[in-house]
Amino acid sequence: MSSSDSHGRRGLNGRVVAQGRLARLRSRFSGGAGGGPLALDDEVVVVAGSDDDAIASSVALDASSWRSDEEVILRHDLELPPERVAEAVAVAAIDGYEVVGDERWGSRPGSADDRLEVLVLARVQLLDAMHLSQERSRMASLGSRHGGIARRWSVLQRPSGAAGH
Repeated sequence: MSSSDSHGRRGLNGRVVAQGRLARLRSRFSGGAGGGPLALDDEVVVVAGSDDDAIASSVALDASSWRSDEEVILRHDLELPPERVAEAVAVAAIDGYEVVGDERWGSRPGSADDRLEVLVLARVQLLDAMHLSQERSRMASLGSRHGGIARRWSVLQRPSGAAGH
């Protein structure tokens, strides 16, 4: 199931959060198309990110233009041996991550190692520093277990001032 098949705001774990009747009614009157739930194919910009494993998630988010009350697309760039990519994708899909195989957010990164393939994974969720740290750790573990590394992470949101915000 792709993110465009699921409707509703997502929580800190990337799963759709059920809304009550009042919240659904309020959301109908509170904005245009840009005010609805975020999807992987929406227009977004990078608001935070790093390829430095040593930087704390809280420091990176504090120094960014990330808006904590809005959903994000959390993106991870991994480098894996080509023969391990399918297995890593299957594991990541359990947690709602999807493969991004195009260049919707700019040119795809190249691998620092010719023997490794770049895998871009993303999902929609709410975010805070603790959950970002958990997801960074999860992706580092996924990369390591499949013979590769988690190279970089990015947080993307609708442009500031987009419809409904």
